[in-house]
Amino acid sequence: MRSKCLYLPARQRRFTRIYNLGMPSASSSKHTPEAQIHALREEIVHHEHLYYALDAPELTDAQYDALMNRLKALEADHPELVTADSPTQRVGGKPADGFAKTPHSRPMLSLDNAYNEAELRAWDTRLRESLPSTETVRYVCELKLDGLSLALHYIAGANGSARLERGVTRGDGTIGEDVTSNVRTIRSVPLSISAAKLKAAGMPQEFEVRGEVVLPQAAFLKMNEERVAAGQAPAANPRNAAAGTIRTIEPNIVAQRRLDLYGYFLLEGGDFLMPSQSGGLEALRIAGFRVNKHAKTVADIDAVLDFIAAAEPLRDTLGYEIDGVVIKADSRAQQRRLGFTGKAPRWAIAYKFAARAAITKLLGVAFQTGRTGKITPVAELDPVFIGGTTVSRATLHNADEIARLGVRIGDFVQVERGGDVIPKIIEVVEDSTHPRGTREIAFPTACLRCKTELVREEGEVDLRCVNASCPARLEEELRHFASRGVMNIEGLGESLVAQLLGHAAAEVRIDPDGVATEDAPIEEPTRKALVHSIADIYSLRKEDLLSLERIGEKTADSLLAEIERSKSAPLARVLLGLGIRHVGERTAQALSDAFGSLDDLIAASVERLTEVNDVGPKVAATVHDFLQNERNRALIERLRAAGLRFTAEKRVTTDTLAGLTFVLTGTLPTLTRETAKERIEAAGGKVSGAVSKKTSYVVAGEEAGSKLEKAESLKVPVIDEAGLVALLEDGDSA
Repeated sequence: MRSKCLYLPARQRRFTRIYNLGMPSASSSKHTPEAQIHALREEIVHHEHLYYALDAPELTDAQYDALMNRLKALEADHPELVTADSPTQRVGGKPADGFAKTPHSRPMLSLDNAYNEAELRAWDTRLRESLPSTETVRYVCELKLDGLSLALHYIAGANGSARLERGVTRGDGTIGEDVTSNVRTIRSVPLSISAAKLKAAGMPQEFEVRGEVVLPQAAFLKMNEERVAAGQAPAANPRNAAAGTIRTIEPNIVAQRRLDLYGYFLLEGGDFLMPSQSGGLEALRIAGFRVNKHAKTVADIDAVLDFIAAAEPLRDTLGYEIDGVVIKADSRAQQRRLGFTGKAPRWAIAYKFAARAAITKLLGVAFQTGRTGKITPVAELDPVFIGGTTVSRATLHNADEIARLGVRIGDFVQVERGGDVIPKIIEVVEDSTHPRGTREIAFPTACLRCKTELVREEGEVDLRCVNASCPARLEEELRHFASRGVMNIEGLGESLVAQLLGHAAAEVRIDPDGVATEDAPIEEPTRKALVHSIADIYSLRKEDLLSLERIGEKTADSLLAEIERSKSAPLARVLLGLGIRHVGERTAQALSDAFGSLDDLIAASVERLTEVNDVGPKVAATVHDFLQNERNRALIERLRAAGLRFTAEKRVTTDTLAGLTFVLTGTLPTLTRETAKERIEAAGGKVSGAVSKKTSYVVAGEEAGSKLEKAESLKVPVIDEAGLVALLEDGDSA
């Protein structure tokens, strides 16, 4: 056997040599079980990296299986030698109590979007104007994978290695779910990284990798074939299927799906590890992570546009879904100076490809009542496949939009997925093969759920149900209140909300593939309602939940724990949960910051409200009217009694810096920009983004730019981090 392998290709000679470690021979006595297991593990990890990270396999499936089977046999004979990072241990037991909530080391933010060249060039101009004119900005262009974000945490392993500790979903961006048992099954995720690879990549033993999990199109098609054969509905698209898969309670199912992970960020202690984005990608590649090969560092925005032009035609050839290109400033130092908006980094943007479209038939129109009473017409379409998703519904917005389109039931319409996500009707198609429909779309005069007469407020195009007790409104209010971006009550989904309102459990479920299925909804209550307002959520008892369909002991306990945890949500989330019209996440945070407590907000006049950033006269009037409404005040008092937080985190703990305005520039030795800002505001000071004659101090760190120059020209005092700390301790007298 040994002599024959000399005539085989090098990769097969290597395979035969490793495989023969376990075969009896005259010299096999010198190969201990521990040495054989170690050699097999190294070989298997090597070939997994070639196959899953580099798309360059050297072995046939049969040869790989032979290595794995030999390792399994040796570990079965010597269970004391089995380790958690062995390739045989990817699939373990399911989590005992579902997925635990885990905070992120730093928020996993979304990105702002650009949809055309003008928007992208405008972003580039804003970015460069925020930096000194002498600086050159280089960009890293990466494909925008259409999957879900994941954070992988590695800790020190044996012999200078690193091993996977946990994998966490994005969640609401601040808190995710620990899905480690499922992440371990993803073959492109290394369970351990050797000391040699860490050294070559310049990485410590403890670090964090952020990446995108995708379901390859081939795996998606195979999964749907199996679902159809089993009499199940096919999954709508790879993204939903990947999201459903990663949250499946059975790791064996996840392993069968063959998810992939592409790394794009490398962090240590919540901060970026490498001085550039391109350097981080290269380090990930050296360490053995799968990094998308279609990434490029370019010199300017023209080169970015060239990359986009070349990337869009690749969409149908890659084997996985993409919906655009992500552009990032390469320099971490520049990223730190550019900072963040409320939701996204200023140093990165997503260029979204043009929406994909198709022609289909409008079969009918349904009317939905939202949580604010707005009536939304929804087109029911002959199902059509657009850009990886089966589309059967699309919003028609309102009566004005229907009139603009001139659409009738029975028309053939062009439908596109705006931003490759939200289906919408673009136009009516009329030709010899697409005749016009004959039925006009008639709007209801009363709410279809509560029969209350609909009204159209002056100056608005939307019809509204004004019945505050409308079951449709309440259902949407409950779902909004419990949603991930608001109070984040995991488990309080559509089916359970229907039951809490007294309806039969709607046959709605999200299975491991992210597929929703439902029977005809039952409108009339079939049991006594347990919830009549969002405040009733906090009065639910275990016995109440156990009386519902498909709710067992563990599910009930888990939901009650989620409800209790939600009481600690910050004031901004509570304001968002109240469902005040025109108050989104940013406005809720602005109101929380400006007033500090719900009581002070309730006492504010319309004039005082308009002084808050992001609050104009219309929003101010809406907020004021909502908070003065007797029914809403009663709801607020019930939430107060339940123990929700009605005060923001105390920002001003002293008045040490009261009346002083600071501008931060450059990189401070120990404080991050966010920490410095929080400490200044906690001491009563203000932080501004621009230097003016009213600026009290400019706090300058390394690589301070134009703000430092402007401070010197205006003779504004400039201090370093030590000077700031002294001010924080002793005030302006320091």
